[in-house]
Amino acid sequence: MRKAGITGFAAAPCVWRGDGTTSGVEMLVPIFAEVYRQTGLTKNDIGFWCSGSSDYLAGRAFSFVQAVDAIGAVPPIMESHVEMDGAWALYEAWVKVQTGDVDVALAYGFGKGSAAEALRRVLALQLDPYLVAPLWPDETSLAALQARAGLDAGLWTEKDMAAVASRSRASALSNPRAQVSGDTSADELLAEPYVAEPLRAHDCAPAGDGAAVVIIAAEERAREMCERPAWITGFEHRIESGVLGARDPLNVPSAATAARAAGAHDIDVAELHAPFSHQELMLRSALALGPSVSVNPSGGALCANPMFAAGLARMGYAAAAVMSGSADRALGHATSGPWLQQNLVCVLEAS
Repeated sequence: MRKAGITGFAAAPCVWRGDGTTSGVEMLVPIFAEVYRQTGLTKNDIGFWCSGSSDYLAGRAFSFVQAVDAIGAVPPIMESHVEMDGAWALYEAWVKVQTGDVDVALAYGFGKGSAAEALRRVLALQLDPYLVAPLWPDETSLAALQARAGLDAGLWTEKDMAAVASRSRASALSNPRAQVSGDTSADELLAEPYVAEPLRAHDCAPAGDGAAVVIIAAEERAREMCERPAWITGFEHRIESGVLGARDPLNVPSAATAARAAGAHDIDVAELHAPFSHQELMLRSALALGPSVSVNPSGGALCANPMFAAGLARMGYAAAAVMSGSADRALGHATSGPWLQQNLVCVLEAS
């Protein structure tokens, strides 16, 4: 395996409704420029580009092609795309570096959830097309069923869920890209009304418009552009069944298996892609994260959930903790699908 690491990360501010087009160009140009400044690179130095986005959100086929306008027409590039969160674009970029075809790659993800007039119906299309999708259950209602099962099983309480949201909002006060922040106590949050019992608004990640970008490079190039690269020592993806009736909603073995395969232990900082407060509690358990681990110091997805970029942002924030020296070992996590169906785990180290 080639030693490779993350050397640059940038994210656009997450907003409720952006003024830009669904192509993402307006969000991407500034953050491309930011990672160029961080690493001293130009677009000529990037050997491979990979994006993550959704044609469904954009409302047209091959929408990602228009995002290439943010890169520029010259020089010609080697480019790929995943119809997934940008975290999976980073995984493809890492594989590309491992092949030896390129030494430097750039992964980016973007999404404009506000462009979908019926976002919940759009997201329901990812469900089992025969038995579940025809019922049009939205992701919040499905998550509420999972949260209720956990409450009934005594795995957590509504106050535990509110404490997750309260801590996330307090952490997000120092994150200028966050969509939601505030020093609000768990008791204050519990006074809010339900949106889908037992979930309140603070328990649900807000669907926002945003983008993120990460630079990854092989060892020699990484050391040239970054004093303390975040070396990727493990990168694993596991998936649950797409049939909800075949799964235990309170168990995510794919997350646990991915973490073990990636060598996730002795973690200092963990950035978890938990779109609902109770899912952070589930992931803490599945990934065996102890009380000493700093979880989501960026505020997490509960405070900034850019569509198709939130998972990549988790990888970026975890890498930023290593690059800044605030952590020696960090974990970035991304998920996709209902009930934490897919789980991608990246372990990052300082040396």
